[in-house]
Amino acid sequence: MRSHLLNDLTAEHYRRSVTEGVERVAAKLAATDRPFTGITVDALAPRIEGIDLDRPLHDTSAALDELEELYLRDAIYFHHPRYLAHLNCPVVIPAVLGEAVLSAVNSSLDTWDQSAGGTLIERRLIDWTTGRLGLGPAADGVFTSGGTQSNLQALLLAREEAKTDDLGRLRIFTSEVSHFSVKKSAKLLGLGPDAVVSVPVGPDRRMRTVALARELDRCVQDGLVPMAVVATAGSTDFGSIDPLPEIAELSARSGVWMHVDAAYGCGLLASLKHRDRLAGIERADSVTVDYHKSFFQPVSSSAVLVGDAAALRHATYHAEYLNPRRMVQERIPNQVDKSLQTTRRFDALKLWLTLRTMGADGIGQLFDEVCELAQEGWKLLAVDPRFDVVVRPELSTLVFRYIPTAVTDPAEIDRANLYARKALFASGDAVVAGTKVGGRHYLKFTLLNPETTADDISAVLHLIAGHAEQYLGESLDRAC
Repeated sequence: MRSHLLNDLTAEHYRRSVTEGVERVAAKLAATDRPFTGITVDALAPRIEGIDLDRPLHDTSAALDELEELYLRDAIYFHHPRYLAHLNCPVVIPAVLGEAVLSAVNSSLDTWDQSAGGTLIERRLIDWTTGRLGLGPAADGVFTSGGTQSNLQALLLAREEAKTDDLGRLRIFTSEVSHFSVKKSAKLLGLGPDAVVSVPVGPDRRMRTVALARELDRCVQDGLVPMAVVATAGSTDFGSIDPLPEIAELSARSGVWMHVDAAYGCGLLASLKHRDRLAGIERADSVTVDYHKSFFQPVSSSAVLVGDAAALRHATYHAEYLNPRRMVQERIPNQVDKSLQTTRRFDALKLWLTLRTMGADGIGQLFDEVCELAQEGWKLLAVDPRFDVVVRPELSTLVFRYIPTAVTDPAEIDRANLYARKALFASGDAVVAGTKVGGRHYLKFTLLNPETTADDISAVLHLIAGHAEQYLGESLDRAC
């Protein structure tokens, strides 16, 4: 079995195996004509459950043949221009190359003696990102597994900086359309069930700062402690960006930690046209960025950034076997001193190779293209009487609802939209997401593929309308 260990003796075996795998994926990508096959759970599950994992195939080619049937054939392919559902981006080739390199070398980014240059590359990318954010010379941060972990760590720092030990008195303020990880983080941090205060948004789905000011004042009047204000720079459903300058001013006035969840909107940091939409983010105490959303990186590649590096001490623990205190005095850079994780992949390498190959402007151009595509999509929806579109996008999401002319029952319209989404997914012709607005079911396009065109959007809208009309026709037949 030593022949399967990657080392100097098996380098040629490694080359052949990986090349075969890459060739199969490349062939699949080239031949894929729709984002999904439409296979059901009931059809696929028995195939996977029938595999006897105690009886190996002892052959890489055979294992890849099996993988073709179990995974590659029916995978959901984000690179296809009619995958329009979630915040999953097609990935750039330099980043995929980085993924191959980091997996083979297998550095762990917790300590210097496990990563060496990897540590310094990650630190350099953190400095680059904080520079783009404008957080100042004292800023720092660390790569994470994703936006949920980044938000959790940011709120941990905010909790530790709060001026009370009574966790039940702490309050977090965030918009009603912010990411669910804010509430999840509050629970994980031991805060009370009422810890997260939901601040109303306007028709543009941006936090109402008048309402925020009122809630902050009420908090203090009630003898509670404002712990953090979480602003969103790119809400998951609407791509809306909260008014960051005004929120920064209110946070500073109240002496409360300001965190910006820019997991989605961070692509604007590289934008050639729309960087101004993040104005005010430089005043944040902490920021979440997800490179694997709008920097076109493979999962996972995220970071949490702070304006004051000293705040990261709240995540620092020393272990004699790993990062004893003397290493700090010897100025040995151990990233575990900043991270909630111990063992951690060298995910920064993907972004490094992307920047060194394409440059930030190349990333920004791609993100600008999808933002402009969303504007084209909004115009299509706005003039199409079959659809109601919620808000003009700031980034690249569109939330809309099929509205039949002959049906007025909102519940029946809900069912038609749910059916259309499900039927579209089952057909494999396109993949769209869904959400609720005002308690009603809506559909959602998340546009992160520069290869998607306005014609693709128009075609998918026609498919949605066709499926919804089919449902309503069958419903009418059943009623008769």
